[in-house]
Amino acid sequence: MSKTIWGVSAHFHDAGLSVIKDGKIVFGAHSERYSGKKHDKGLHIDMVKEAMQYGMPDVVAWYEKPWKKNIRKMVTGEYAYVGLEGSPAKYMKQFGITAPVKTFDHHYSHAAAGAFTGPMNMGTVVVLDAIGEFLTCSVWEYDDRRGLKHLFNSKYPHSFGLLYSAFTLRCNLKPMDEEYITMGMAGWGKPIYKDKIKKDFIASYYPFELKKNVHEGLGNYLPGADVMDIAASIQAVAEEFVVEYTKKAMAHTNHGNNHLIYQGGVALNCVANSHIFGHADSVWIMPNPGDCGSSLGAALAEHGKRVKWPGPYIGTNIDNPYPVDAIITELDANKIVGVASGRAEFGPRALGHRSLLADPRGPEIKDQVNAIKRRQKFRPFAPAILKEHVNEYFDICTDDSPYMQFVGTCKKPHEFPAIIHVDGTSRVQTVGKDDSPGFRMLLEKWYEKTGCPMLLNTSLNIRGEPMVNTREDADRFEAKYGIKVCS
Repeated sequence: MSKTIWGVSAHFHDAGLSVIKDGKIVFGAHSERYSGKKHDKGLHIDMVKEAMQYGMPDVVAWYEKPWKKNIRKMVTGEYAYVGLEGSPAKYMKQFGITAPVKTFDHHYSHAAAGAFTGPMNMGTVVVLDAIGEFLTCSVWEYDDRRGLKHLFNSKYPHSFGLLYSAFTLRCNLKPMDEEYITMGMAGWGKPIYKDKIKKDFIASYYPFELKKNVHEGLGNYLPGADVMDIAASIQAVAEEFVVEYTKKAMAHTNHGNNHLIYQGGVALNCVANSHIFGHADSVWIMPNPGDCGSSLGAALAEHGKRVKWPGPYIGTNIDNPYPVDAIITELDANKIVGVASGRAEFGPRALGHRSLLADPRGPEIKDQVNAIKRRQKFRPFAPAILKEHVNEYFDICTDDSPYMQFVGTCKKPHEFPAIIHVDGTSRVQTVGKDDSPGFRMLLEKWYEKTGCPMLLNTSLNIRGEPMVNTREDADRFEAKYGIKVCS
């Protein structure tokens, strides 16, 4: 019997909508890309209409239990969370959706997003984020026969995600938004405060326990310290914590293997992720591990079993053949080009369908792209490389990194200055023969023409706005920055 499930994440931050139809993932999208408002917390009517193309839902799966979160608010007296205005069912009726609504625990939605999309038929699931209803860290045992079994957790206010966000604020950045910039800043500093941070804030890694509630920030902690050193120090703590927590979590389960499935917002820290591989046999991180991705997690929780992962290109479609020749022509002429073609990426990183691409070899390219995007000059860019060449150019923990989830050290940094961070690392995207066919063909032709198997790849967006979604968005980008966007 056919069934259409909509998964919804909304009313906190990064709203998303996903659709599973007849046991297949057919759609996944970010509300912000329709509204133009970064981290938009509400569903957008155009996204809802696009989802309707796959059929009206038989059931809506909601990514958390709002009543539990509101209980936490009352019990703890913290008011950072803006409660849901009415029930999820009433909210969906505003969009003409009258299907029954089922709610799932926040961390269960995260866990399902990883377990039910991954290549493993069993493994340890770790969820690390800022906060769900009460949970902040959780460990689950997964296998195909019995599904997900909850083993272990930490609860608010004991949250590593909140700690990292508090240090993001201390670095004069925006918490719950610019943690990735904190990670980039870390390469410019020295982790001289790592031990002090651990001593002042952390009572235990596993279970994770804080010595104080940091939800409202740190105040003027370490007055006079260089923010680059503060960023480097909290990043060093993050790397140590993620390794220790995932190691102990894997030891906690009964599989006798070290297959790790890792979800939650902390899983976006690709530098910390890279340290896991020395301790795990395999690692799966669904490429949208934060709250928007929990829209898919909720739909999968309702579906109740593993599905075939279709890849990240499940968003809005710009239905044209991938413009390989036009991109290469523009790269030849101007070194930098945009591309908006095919279905948009589900996840926070551009992976070749909504990307700004550039020749990584020129010494001036990095500054030019930063100027176009109005970014801080200290921030790094990522390379997309033909998978079979990755070990030739990078010392990396895995030769399979299709979603920019891990970093490696470039073996030939003088040849590719545009994609090298100050610490010599790069957040690598490998492009294999089974990944995006159009993007793969582009890299193959670029390599054939130039002998260079990679391109600089960053998101196609106007500063302060989400990634381009439609051709109309691409036209605005082209007009604003004078950079050709090929479709």
